[in-house]
Amino acid sequence: MSFKNIFTSLFILVISFSYGQRSTVNNKPISIEYKVIDTIRLNLHVYRPENFDDSKTYNCMIFFHGGGWNGGNFKAFQRQSQYLAARGMVAISVDYRLKNTHGTSPFEAVEDAKSAIRYVRKHAKELHVNPNKIASGGGSAGGHLAAACGNIVGLEAANENLSISSVPNALVLFNPVYDNSKNGYGYRVMNGRHLEISPLHNITKGAPPTLVFFGTKDKTTPVSSSIAYEKKMKEVGSRCDMHFYEGQPHSFFNKGTFFIDTVEKMDAFLVSLNYLKGKSTVKEFFRNKK
Repeated sequence: MSFKNIFTSLFILVISFSYGQRSTVNNKPISIEYKVIDTIRLNLHVYRPENFDDSKTYNCMIFFHGGGWNGGNFKAFQRQSQYLAARGMVAISVDYRLKNTHGTSPFEAVEDAKSAIRYVRKHAKELHVNPNKIASGGGSAGGHLAAACGNIVGLEAANENLSISSVPNALVLFNPVYDNSKNGYGYRVMNGRHLEISPLHNITKGAPPTLVFFGTKDKTTPVSSSIAYEKKMKEVGSRCDMHFYEGQPHSFFNKGTFFIDTVEKMDAFLVSLNYLKGKSTVKEFFRNKK
């Protein structure tokens, strides 16, 4: 057996052992390194069902936090991840390179997002997830990353195994940035490459079924982009459930009753795609978390 094969076998054994032995508390995710670039180490933060059974396979949601590709951290989607874990999914919140920390651009962030999804699919067996039921979501710039993975061909990191897909099977987008043209957000930092990285301009037949939450008073990303996104999705024959929240600003979805409502709608969307079963437990879960 070659050294490479021995190393791969040991890696699988270590990951499988840690998943089989460590108990999961909803608010204490397991962190797994999925990528190393120079001295930068990037992790997946994995939330598993409380009564996790490593003989079973679970559907999966991968979240990307917002922050304008500049800042933020994985805890932005902690509550949504905890809830999905309680409902029987594996939920993962992802680290990716940021301008304020690493001096990088949105293009590196997209590379990392694709690497993260590919890593989960490649290691689906060790992670006990269904490689054909991997949804992805995020807020603002994190929504952009999820939508970019779902719609854009290319923008892959060097030395990636492109035989393993980095495309999520479904998308859940919270006030996403999906228009990087002059009419959207982020145009100036794209250095003339906005059409390459803008999900709105790369929607094609086969685009993943998508759920979107958007406030009508969002001053960061225009409502017109959401209207155009929904229109293009329908033109290519893909599902796009668009929910507008009258008078709400950017990032409204993490506040008060809007948080409960968006999580409840996310639950219903995932049920409709057979990622979840049964009735929503949103209100009971978060009432008990107080």
